[in-house]
Amino acid sequence: MIFNFTDFGALLPLITNSLIAGALLALVGGLIGVFVNTRDMSFAVHGISELSFAGASFALLAGTDVVLGSIAGSLVAAGLIGVLGAKARERNSIVAVLMPAGLGLGIMAISLYKGQALNKFGLLTGQIVAVDVPQLAWLAGISVFILAVLAVVWRPLAFASLDPEVALARGVPTRGLSVVFMLLLGLAVAASVQVVGALLVLSLLVTPAAAALRVTKVPGLVAVLSVAFAMVSVIGGILLAVGAGLPISPYVTTISFLIYLACRLIERFRK
Repeated sequence: MIFNFTDFGALLPLITNSLIAGALLALVGGLIGVFVNTRDMSFAVHGISELSFAGASFALLAGTDVVLGSIAGSLVAAGLIGVLGAKARERNSIVAVLMPAGLGLGIMAISLYKGQALNKFGLLTGQIVAVDVPQLAWLAGISVFILAVLAVVWRPLAFASLDPEVALARGVPTRGLSVVFMLLLGLAVAASVQVVGALLVLSLLVTPAAAALRVTKVPGLVAVLSVAFAMVSVIGGILLAVGAGLPISPYVTTISFLIYLACRLIERFRK
């Protein structure tokens, strides 16, 4: 059987932390994803995730906190992309350089790691079903910080994302907002890697917002739909993973893709 929900009721209390973490990260990913799409930075997300993977891998090899390593790698990548990649063409070049470097360093570190293979595999595909209290505390802290900063900079960041030239002419500090957003994106990627792994992080930070933009252009509604789609993908992925005994990432990515496909069909039907 692909799914076995015989003991599903007994298993639910064991994944309470996972469901809370998933809901927090879906909220963060859905909101950050709106700006990722409007600023055309989907490729940058992948580049940051590779450095996040490298940081987490070296932390695992050194026997230190994997979450801290993931955060460090993400912030380094986000800082490099934000400082060196001011223009879209430059940014894509920087990301293209960082991706293989981060992936190569990460693979080297997990190859040298002699511990459980599950820990290695989880960095690539996610292991949220095993979230413990310290991990949940870290994820909650990161999520609250990102949400608080987003609440402060949402309107000027939205203006700068949609029309940067006009925003700059109106006195909006577009350069400073870009740096702030890159740091928030780095933290969001580091947190999301804990859910779906480094290879499939786009399904949480890009796909839900991309789907929402297919059915509406109203900014507030885009944000609401993006969060809702991310929530369905993550929570649904966790529940299906419990019944199947497989990593969460295949289910999160599949649900997210199906939602995107449905939104594309709705868009075409309306036109």
